[in-house]
Amino acid sequence: MNDISKVNDQNWQVGKQRVDVIKPLAESRICSKKSIIEAANTLQVSERYVYKLIGSYRKSEGILTSLIPEKPSGGKGKHRLTDAQESLIQQVIEKSYLTSQKLRPANITEEIHKRCFEENMATPSDATIRRRIHNIPLVQLQKRGEDAISTPIIGNFPKVNYPLSVVQIDHTLVDIILVDPINRLPIGRPYITVAIDVYSRCIAGFVLSLEAPSAVSVGLCLTHVAAEKGPWLTEHNIDTSWPIHGKPGIIHVDNGTDFHSVALTRGCSQHGIQIIYRPPGKPHYGGIIERVIGTLMNLVHTLPGTTFSNVTERGNYPSDTKACLTLAELERWLTIAITKYYHVKLHKGIGETPIRRYESGIELIKHNGKTLPYVHNRRAFLIDFLPIIHRSLRRDGFMVDHITYYNNALRPFIIEREKYGKFLIRRDPRDLSRVYVNLPEEQCYLEVPYRTLSYPAISLFEHRLALKRIKDINKQHVDEATLFKAIDEIRSIIKAAASTTRSARRNQTRIQENNKIQPKPKAGKLEMINQDKSERLLKHPEDRIEPFTNIEVW
Repeated sequence: MNDISKVNDQNWQVGKQRVDVIKPLAESRICSKKSIIEAANTLQVSERYVYKLIGSYRKSEGILTSLIPEKPSGGKGKHRLTDAQESLIQQVIEKSYLTSQKLRPANITEEIHKRCFEENMATPSDATIRRRIHNIPLVQLQKRGEDAISTPIIGNFPKVNYPLSVVQIDHTLVDIILVDPINRLPIGRPYITVAIDVYSRCIAGFVLSLEAPSAVSVGLCLTHVAAEKGPWLTEHNIDTSWPIHGKPGIIHVDNGTDFHSVALTRGCSQHGIQIIYRPPGKPHYGGIIERVIGTLMNLVHTLPGTTFSNVTERGNYPSDTKACLTLAELERWLTIAITKYYHVKLHKGIGETPIRRYESGIELIKHNGKTLPYVHNRRAFLIDFLPIIHRSLRRDGFMVDHITYYNNALRPFIIEREKYGKFLIRRDPRDLSRVYVNLPEEQCYLEVPYRTLSYPAISLFEHRLALKRIKDINKQHVDEATLFKAIDEIRSIIKAAASTTRSARRNQTRIQENNKIQPKPKAGKLEMINQDKSERLLKHPEDRIEPFTNIEVW
């Protein structure tokens, strides 16, 4: 299966429909004949094919693309409807159904029949049209202004039955001034992305960063939620227990643009995670995450350098003068505050401690013969949430924003590059020293480093600063050498200015944090990262590179 973003919308909707039917069967130890027949009738496939889908879903450990049709439905090599019919249906739905007028499906069916008659086109059946309407994503249905597309909430969030079935995620500025790790001078406030398990009220994961919230922040937070935290705690030298880990069933978020990105929505669907957006004008839908963020900020207000919640509360407190914590120190403090204080403190809303509620929920799941879906390869999991770009393959590799990337494994593709067109590439904005290329006809990504391995790892924000500097000195042509020369100059300027300006100190800290993410790859090493399996595929086992152990350091 190619990258999830390459799947057309029609097949993607088929996969989502199949997940709803196949997932309960795949999670059951015994599938009755009656349930198989019902599933076959619902999906309009044979009973034998239902067994095949169940096997594929179990083998992939709950990956949506395992259920997507390998060939177009409706006949060998072709769709049941023509492109003109599909286009007409989508036009009528967009112009007449997805509006505040709230026309009924019957009205849409009549309009499509009328248009088909006028254009001398075969008329699709009512059932076909209604299926297209039924498969419209919730995000598009919000154009109708319907409160009915979300479960109504009166006072409280709907009841959830087990841990990680619903996780709320949100961002905020942390109420504290940080200092840089070198000169211990103020650099400003960081951002935090927090995820809370609605069932237990446990904090399932968080991301602390100097970068503004984005889709990458959400992907990193989901990775922190899903992956086992033992290695992460050991890496940060924190002696505590944080057992919450596993893939959420639903994430509940607001309507920010970072929660609507293609990388996030497709990544969530790929891993069986449903996204529910908070209805505009209904803040109580996000009350649980808002309260836990408030609790964390109240704890932060006890630290030196806090800005408090507002100017009135802050009064004459000299936040800049009192500031003394670095980003890494605050991250460590938050981890301890979460695991050793918040999780073991009585929560009035649930009548017990969050960690005890979580443990009892896990025991209940085991008693019912089920398990939470876990992530065995967090690197492959994160890649499915990274931003997407498309580039053609050249004789010297891939050119992405004036930087050339190359790996010897690309040679067979370079020879026949004309037949492949543009490749789908993902990259981590925190570390541009490598990109991840989705290989045609392969179930994996290929990690491709700089062609010139001597260049330093840089972040996307450094890259943009360098381009701006080149433009400011009126250089028309930008090449790789000029770009990295500008980056060296910027780093020198920032280092020299670090003792005088806050923005320079902040940028210097961002550079240092991003450089911790991944060790530079060694020349000649090759790794292919499997999308659907937990193991990594190496074409040259004797040339293994260092494992991707530091992905959670931001």
